[in-house]
Amino acid sequence: MRKIEGHKVNPANDVLDITVRDRPGSGGAHHHYSITGFDTTGNEANDFGDGYRACFSRLPVIFQNGPIAEAGVNGVTHEALIAILIDRLECFQNGPFANAYNQTALDSLRAAQEALLTRTRERMARGVEGTHQK
Repeated sequence: MRKIEGHKVNPANDVLDITVRDRPGSGGAHHHYSITGFDTTGNEANDFGDGYRACFSRLPVIFQNGPIAEAGVNGVTHEALIAILIDRLECFQNGPFANAYNQTALDSLRAAQEALLTRTRERMARGVEGTHQK
């Protein structure tokens, strides 16, 4: 296990611990991360409106592991997580907290998303998407 510290900059981020929890896979990347140091008990967003409250203090992030054709969809993708961040920043930019820093981050995330989508489209066109082929 290894800790990631690049997010630590303010009191909220300083208490969040990100741990890499597995060994790198065949492509060299890890698939299991854990975020701790928070407690959702007092977070209004965890009320699902039906009496259920998702109260927890650990968030596992499990990425797709293995080719989809062989392993099925068994984790989240970079594209899915980036889409969430894009949505949040777009909401901030359309609200009272719009600023140049958020816009720079939003533009960068959109560029990252487009790069990943372009790569996937290119792999699909070559018939190698969902495989370990380059």
